Amino acid sequence: MSQTDLFSDAPSDLPPPCAEPAALRAAELRRQLHHHAHRYYVLDAPEIPDAEYDRLFAELQALEDADPGLRTPDSPTQRVIGAVLDGFASVRHAVPMLSIRTETDTEASGAVAFDARLRRELELGEDAPALRYACELKFDGLAISLRYEQGVLVRAATRGDGETGEDVTQNIRTLHQIPLRLRKDVHEAPAVLEVRGEVYMRRDDFERLNERQRERIARGDKGEKTFVNPRNAAAGAVRQLDPAIAASRPLSFFAYGLGEVVGWDGPEVGGEPATHSGVLDRLAGWGLPVCAERAVVEGAEGLAAFHARVGALRDTLPFDIDGVVYKVDELALQRRLGFVSREPRWAVAHKYPAQEQMTRVLAIDIQVGRTGKLTPVAKLEPVFVGGTTVSNATLHNEDETRRKDVRVGDTVIVRRAGDVIPEVVGVVPERRPPDAGEPFDLYLRLQGRCPVCASDIVREEGEADWRCTGGLFCPAQRKQALLHFAGRRAMDIEGLGDKVVDQLVDSGLIRTLPELYKLGVLKLAALERMGEKSAQNLVDALEKSRHTTLARFLFGLGIRHVGESTAKALARHFGGIDRLMDATPEQLVEVPDVGPIVAASLRTFFDQPHHREVVEQLRAAGVTWDEHEGAPPAQSLPLAGLTFVLTGTLPTMGRDQARDLIEAAGGKVSGSVSKKTSYVVAGAEAGSKLDKAQSLSLPILDEEGLLKLVASLRAARYP
Repeated sequence: MSQTDLFSDAPSDLPPPCAEPAALRAAELRRQLHHHAHRYYVLDAPEIPDAEYDRLFAELQALEDADPGLRTPDSPTQRVIGAVLDGFASVRHAVPMLSIRTETDTEASGAVAFDARLRRELELGEDAPALRYACELKFDGLAISLRYEQGVLVRAATRGDGETGEDVTQNIRTLHQIPLRLRKDVHEAPAVLEVRGEVYMRRDDFERLNERQRERIARGDKGEKTFVNPRNAAAGAVRQLDPAIAASRPLSFFAYGLGEVVGWDGPEVGGEPATHSGVLDRLAGWGLPVCAERAVVEGAEGLAAFHARVGALRDTLPFDIDGVVYKVDELALQRRLGFVSREPRWAVAHKYPAQEQMTRVLAIDIQVGRTGKLTPVAKLEPVFVGGTTVSNATLHNEDETRRKDVRVGDTVIVRRAGDVIPEVVGVVPERRPPDAGEPFDLYLRLQGRCPVCASDIVREEGEADWRCTGGLFCPAQRKQALLHFAGRRAMDIEGLGDKVVDQLVDSGLIRTLPELYKLGVLKLAALERMGEKSAQNLVDALEKSRHTTLARFLFGLGIRHVGESTAKALARHFGGIDRLMDATPEQLVEVPDVGPIVAASLRTFFDQPHHREVVEQLRAAGVTWDEHEGAPPAQSLPLAGLTFVLTGTLPTMGRDQARDLIEAAGGKVSGSVSKKTSYVVAGAEAGSKLDKAQSLSLPILDEEGLLKLVASLRAARYP
């Protein structure tokens, strides 16, 4: 049998060769579509473009519309079918969907206790071989049972109370990961095969779903809401009475076990696997998605190692889990161990510390970040979550706080995952007390003033965050202001890094930028790990920085939206700081690269008296630059209107030096190559940017060519 035949998705009832051409073609299209859906949704290894899949799908749909008799239950066109239901029918499980025991000890000792318990049950001595276990992830979703008869999906049901669930077949058929017909493997599927698994929602899909929901809410769509977490979103989608709504929700599925099976041990299936891990391999062979993050280990040490390894990976997984599951791998031993209190003795769920808990909001404070961003923070009744006690959780910004409608007194769900800052993910509305606070209004709460420095707060159009305009003056932004001012592309004060700035500010030696220039060797040498030589080097660097360029000085002030190129454009246009500080918005937008947003930011900055005071104090401290009141306008410079991209290593010029040369001559430097690029300057070891430039037939210069271009254009402009 060829590999193509071996893994063919052809239905067992493939029409005979004498069948009508339309029936043969429909069967072939179903086979191809099943195959390509499995490659795309399960293996993540598509063989054809989406457009080709859509073409095949449309062809099958047209055949079925022309002759409804060709439409089969396993046809890919039947994934969204049926009318809106009044309710779900009950389904009695032939084999109960039992839960498994949870090990509450979240440490390695929990794995040791499980292994020891089973060894006692099996009366194994200390010298007996270690037990082999199949280890899996414990998905945070909704348990589902899929019933296949003769390889075709006929029913899907929820767990319910374990004995009776709900028939959710219409909704489950919309999940592309779940095959409507099992693939042919080296083993034929049993006549009846019930597959147990979990419907879940990936985190990225969850975020995209909530983003779409927020857009609908903003448009005024009634009845729309955002979801608290992926599990709730997945469970809600499965229980939609309208399958079209379920189809619009991005659900996924993993198989992890069996329910009723009829015909597994017949001669046509090659015998029953001896292990649980073998069962999962068999399910994967039949086209069902099985999580790859699983292992077969030996003894308590193997269990503990798996628990620790997955715990370290937990936050990087694309979906939520709340633990791992251990199962005795040998099926014969599973049968021997049996059940107790309707739970299998041979399996256990080993949890991790909960990442979500409920608690109460005591107050909402507003913190000012290093960049001036104002963040509402919920002060909470302390709660143990994610392995630590949490009493503060971020609410991100005013829009998020109002969208979630978090109020003082509310009971909320708090999430903490790994090293991520704890956040409030939702409110429990039914627990809202009658005296809960009013809807959150950040501006009203602060009366429009920064809670740290009393400067005005602003929120630009289209921005989610309110910001303090205090900048250089605001104590909360002091460290960030100092670091930015000292940066290599700003004042270039070598040696003034994070640790030194932390000590200078925390000790009270520095409160404003101008005080930098009052620092002496003795004060600096007293800092931790500084020493006299390092202190002298920093004093020398400060002295060197006193004379700079107007562009570097402007960039160093940290004005919002004013980057290096904009600072250079402003310096060229105005030539002096005083003209710039007094410029009107209309005069500012005359500068290349300065639009209304940048102009407003500049005016907001220089309208603050304390910012002008900082500029004057820096000048008084000896910071100078060349004033060029009559600087030529940018449009008269030789490279005006040209865009350059730098790539590779130039023979004599560094990347920054080349950038400065181009920008001083009026050109722009971009980080990416496009059709709008005028020239690409390439040095040694130029990479993909050079390749793209060549594919676009763009002019390419080396260092000598750049210098010649600048010289020739300057000669042409100023003969």
